[in-house]
Amino acid sequence: MSKSRLFKWRHYLPTIILRCVRWYCRYALSYREVEELTHERGLRVDHSTVFRWVQTYAPQLDKRCRRYLRPPTDSWRVDEVYVKVKGEGRWLYRAVDKYGETLDFLLTAKRDAQAAKRFFHKTLNARNSTTPRVINADKHKAYPPAVAALQEDKILPQSVELRQNKYLNNVIEQDHRFLQRLIKPGLGFKSFNTARRTIKGYEVMHMLRKGQVVGVAKGEVQAQLNFMAQVLGVTA
Repeated sequence: MSKSRLFKWRHYLPTIILRCVRWYCRYALSYREVEELTHERGLRVDHSTVFRWVQTYAPQLDKRCRRYLRPPTDSWRVDEVYVKVKGEGRWLYRAVDKYGETLDFLLTAKRDAQAAKRFFHKTLNARNSTTPRVINADKHKAYPPAVAALQEDKILPQSVELRQNKYLNNVIEQDHRFLQRLIKPGLGFKSFNTARRTIKGYEVMHMLRKGQVVGVAKGEVQAQLNFMAQVLGVTA
């Protein structure tokens, strides 16, 4: 495998780095458990090295995979997940379409109308997103003023309907479980930026797992690794 600029000065082959990043971001493992898996395969990779790899390559994977995602439907499901960062509660806003395909996500310090507005704005500008026909959300009071503000700014059409009913959000509630299962082994994040970068890795692996990437079928592990190598510029 030839190295791209992203892997310059790394002591390990890109294939090894990408496999470690995938293990951590795909399965409920700690960094020390990934270190043990590399030791089983005759490699001496420290858990702190795996951490640095995740912090470097997870955001790159999230950024570069967007152009390959299938277009979603115009029915959004929106919700928030509680995330502990440096001992304090933070909020991960997430949106999926009616089939459970990820639209976008945003980690915020607060759970208010301003944060919800920022999230909607980010999701609307996402490369794989589309203007919604309807937004399904729970009874959180921040959503109506956020949607109203975006409609007033003519970012959202007036025809967009906000439906607040927790029973309509079962799709995204189920989707949260994958993220929560991955976050738990880490016992919380040490900084906001660490959380933001790591969650990008979780989310991109989740999109790959669900088969959202064109040409990478659900459950095709080798195809996922090949795609990761392709978008990061690693050629055979």
